[in-house]
Amino acid sequence: MEVAKQEMPAADRLRDTTVNHYLTSLATLFNFVEKEGWISQNPAKGLALKGVKKRRRRDPFTAAELTAMFQAPLYTGCQDDENGYAKPGPNKPRRGRFWIPLLGLYTGMRQGEIAQLQTSDVRLFQGVLCIFITADGDDVDEADRKRVKTEAGERYVPVHPMLEQVGFVEYVERMRNARGERLFPDIVRGADGYFSPFSKWFSRFLDAEEVKRDRNAFHSFRHTFRDAMREASVPPDVVTALGGWVRGGMEEHYGSGRITAPVLQEQMRRIRYDGLDLSHLTDR
Repeated sequence: MEVAKQEMPAADRLRDTTVNHYLTSLATLFNFVEKEGWISQNPAKGLALKGVKKRRRRDPFTAAELTAMFQAPLYTGCQDDENGYAKPGPNKPRRGRFWIPLLGLYTGMRQGEIAQLQTSDVRLFQGVLCIFITADGDDVDEADRKRVKTEAGERYVPVHPMLEQVGFVEYVERMRNARGERLFPDIVRGADGYFSPFSKWFSRFLDAEEVKRDRNAFHSFRHTFRDAMREASVPPDVVTALGGWVRGGMEEHYGSGRITAPVLQEQMRRIRYDGLDLSHLTDR
């Protein structure tokens, strides 16, 4: 009897660029082993997938681009947050399109990490209000499963004071009281299992504000956040803890590696964006 093959869901498959990254790292390791004479030839040489274009590294957003984005009608008054998001109007809706860019700027979280958040992911931990980024197991339905890019991506990030001033805590409570599981139920997944419709919308949003460049996209918030941590002289171990980056070097082998929420909160309070005025968002 022929057994039917089950194709892995698109959302769980590694991207071609990621596969090549792993294969290149493996080949580098075997190069060293071969040079030491422990093996006769590198078994990982030439395994990289052909015809895969390298993804361009994204640039951080400039101060002028941030100002243009957060002075857009979506943040000052628009017709609605659907097709009328770029047209001035009397409404100030605060749903996914409003909050996700702000969270990207003040947490450094990836777009998918934010879009998949549940109301239960924002909670007190060690006396600090934090956002938890976690992945679900295989027992959760594919359409609802939360994912992280790497094992180091599972983390928690204290809520930045500016997010509190803008009203993020009240928004979370409102969604929790509405008994909804997802924090941004209006943001949907695409056929690929990712939140690609939001990615496409965000590109249109940047176009509408005339700040779209070849090397900026939502992921630019992550680079902007890291630059802000450099400017604030945030310690390297806190940087990796907040961003979910893979740690490296000798420090990885000493101590528990755990950083308490109050320490992370203290460092988060130092992160700011000079020249960016969000006072119009604090008047609710």
